[in-house]
Amino acid sequence: MKVHILDDWFDTLRGLPCFELLKGHDVTVWTDHEECEAALADRLQNADCLVLFRERTKVTRSLLRQLPNLRLISQRGAYPHVDVPACTEQGVLFCSTKGGDGANYAAAELTFALILAAMRQLPQQMASVKTGAWQMGVGRSLRGRRLGLYGYGRIGRVVADYARAFGMDVVWWASEAGGARAVADGETVAVSRASFFADSDVVSLHLRLTPETQGTITTTDLAAMSPRAVLINTSRAGLIAEGALLQALNAGRPGTAAVDVFASEPLTNAADPLLSHPRLIATPHIGFVTEDEFDRQFADIFAQVNAYAQGAPIHMVNPSVFAP
Repeated sequence: MKVHILDDWFDTLRGLPCFELLKGHDVTVWTDHEECEAALADRLQNADCLVLFRERTKVTRSLLRQLPNLRLISQRGAYPHVDVPACTEQGVLFCSTKGGDGANYAAAELTFALILAAMRQLPQQMASVKTGAWQMGVGRSLRGRRLGLYGYGRIGRVVADYARAFGMDVVWWASEAGGARAVADGETVAVSRASFFADSDVVSLHLRLTPETQGTITTTDLAAMSPRAVLINTSRAGLIAEGALLQALNAGRPGTAAVDVFASEPLTNAADPLLSHPRLIATPHIGFVTEDEFDRQFADIFAQVNAYAQGAPIHMVNPSVFAP
């Protein structure tokens, strides 16, 4: 099959073990991002299969209508960027998996790195010493402080293990079902939502973005946080109500936020009010951006391509399209 891989910005995949899974296919790797839909369609005219790199390119009805040869789209994870009904209308099979039982350790590691960066003022201290000013302030230790984890999932549980290794006290808030699982596992769930936000030195969000969780973190939640508290978000920006984080930082509650995700990505406007806020630590959505995580994720994606080529597709989102 003619397989086109989109948005591999640093040309990483060809050097990973998983790429061997595509041996025998005619593979084209695009290492830039084409924003113009017409130009993108022109690139992909001969594609039988598209491999998507997370949510970097939107697959719209109008794009699909310009790709008469396309038969398969393969990716991993959630798919708010893919028009699945349009795929079905155009006869394109869409395959996506959430992966196996393992946690995304790369995302968990970045989460904890941001906790350390915020509490120890690492970006500010590094900027200060680079200018010859030496120290710029006094950070805080993690031992004995409280980490509040919102969402009882796999990544959150890994972060909890890291936190306990640093001597932190861990509390949880989650859905009713998630809270029940936490209690059954012997974890501590906050007595109330208000106390969870008010009493945590660090709050880290670990929820999937769904219609139900969109905007679930409100201005009231953030206003309850201490002026010395830190908010961490390596999940999705949409979990926080629109405009609420900027409003909260301007009000000084929480005192600091460290985020890896933004409402509009890539965010390249250095003057953006949130990105440029002096109490915001930011990374450019790199929670999953490690060679190890890419190899794990794309092994699943490429396995879907091979399964389709062998006439036995897996992880079909719109199975009505496939006629064996």
